[in-house]
Amino acid sequence: IIFVILFYSTQVQDSIKFNQIERFAKKVISAAESTFYSGEPSKTTINGYIPNGVTDIQILEDSITLEDSIVFTVSSASGTSIIAYKSNVPIEMSTISPISTSSGLKKILITAQSNKVLIGQSS
Repeated sequence: IIFVILFYSTQVQDSIKFNQIERFAKKVISAAESTFYSGEPSKTTINGYIPNGVTDIQILEDSITLEDSIVFTVSSASGTSIIAYKSNVPIEMSTISPISTSSGLKKILITAQSNKVLIGQSS
């Protein structure tokens, strides 16, 4: 019985973790799209929660579609997962203040530039 309880408990924890990541990504992408369409020099700051287990956050461009995505590498009970969330506007991670992978509440600064949106962690 204890094994079954631990098994389901781990699955529930992983489900919560992936839901928190999805909520964070959608919030960032939505704010980035709004900021991009508002144009330069628009800025916005949002708060989002990064759960424990996120080991990497990148913004990558698909070489075929040329669409940008926020990509999370996550450790879970079932192993390592890589999850990508597509953006409809060009986005780029700030090299000065990238989003930290440590768990907790993050203040994210989103800044419109002439041809993209810069995403970084605000202090």
